[in-house]
Amino acid sequence: MNAVVIEVNRRSLRKDVPARMHLGDFVREEGRQTGTHLGCEHGVCGACTVLVEGRPVRSCITFTSACDRQSVTTVEGYDGDPVMALLRPAFSRHHALQCGFCTPGMLATSRDIVLRLPDADEARVRLELAGNLCRCTGYMGIVNAILDVLEQCRGEGVPAVSALRAALPRPDGGPAPQRKPFRTFTATDSGTLAAAAEAPREEAAAPVSGTRGGTNIQGSFTVPYPPGTVWAFMTDLPAVAGCLPGAELSEHAEDRVKGRIAIKFGPMSASFAGAARLERDDARRSAVLKGAGQDSISKSRANGDVSYRMVALDDGGTRVEVDLLYSLQGPLAQFSRSGLVKDFVARMIQDFGRNVALRLDPERAADAPLPSAHINAFGLAMSVIWSRIKRLFGRDG
Repeated sequence: MNAVVIEVNRRSLRKDVPARMHLGDFVREEGRQTGTHLGCEHGVCGACTVLVEGRPVRSCITFTSACDRQSVTTVEGYDGDPVMALLRPAFSRHHALQCGFCTPGMLATSRDIVLRLPDADEARVRLELAGNLCRCTGYMGIVNAILDVLEQCRGEGVPAVSALRAALPRPDGGPAPQRKPFRTFTATDSGTLAAAAEAPREEAAAPVSGTRGGTNIQGSFTVPYPPGTVWAFMTDLPAVAGCLPGAELSEHAEDRVKGRIAIKFGPMSASFAGAARLERDDARRSAVLKGAGQDSISKSRANGDVSYRMVALDDGGTRVEVDLLYSLQGPLAQFSRSGLVKDFVARMIQDFGRNVALRLDPERAADAPLPSAHINAFGLAMSVIWSRIKRLFGRDG
């Protein structure tokens, strides 16, 4: 985690962020400025364009860490900007809005065109817009809106805009007044990390958070049974699968399993088939379940490590600390950065813990059928939404 201080729409945010978090996620999830849209997440479509120190930047390919002590302006932060005061009504007047998904990025790029190219004609405006994709307007309305504003600002037509143009860097490459450069960072050799993965067992048992790329979600649950009992249960893969909502095993041999896990949350539905291997450390009562699979619906691929360890509690119970590190490739990768999905997974960990406690209950009759783990999608969704509402108003979720 890296500590950063970033001014988002004139509000200072001090946060600890993962090294790989991009600026688009930061302004949406940490700054709650959700007007910035993420389209391709490859820097191609331009929908995520924001201003960093007044200049347009692709937020989806800009590391948050590189923006430490920088000023970021999103579509919510243009109040008082003289260029945007002209562009907004011009976009409306020329029907340049349409579905609106690309509009935040289009406005940021348009502002740059108006300031940097006061004499631009239609051909130059279209060339400058080539980095922003719009599927609705054919660019006609957007181009006309920009040309309209350029005409209004011709000469000294709008003194406030002229003042902003005068503050831009000189064409000969001279330094911009009071402009702060991006902070550089040291690249990490992934080959070194791969070697670290082959470290001795006692080192491999350490928490995996931050050891390699991916989305990291941490959680825990408690059960009223001693660590030894819980550890024996947690290394029984068929028993663990029986507590995981949506999971079913097709093959099992020692510490290796094959199977499927189905997930459905609102419009998102997936069914991952794959295999997993358990690496256990009995002395530390900790383990890492390493798995990979592919969704039969979207063909998205997932890789993940589920690390867990037993912690003895004073009342004789056990807290199971879970550290989930996963990565997605394919269409479902759009959901991997969502805070809502992180809440959903955290809630699943709690449900898993309740299932473990239920199946360890010694008062359960030996011949009593065990209830199957299942997903109550409505209940999960409501609990996630309620947790987020409480967190929004400063109460623990």
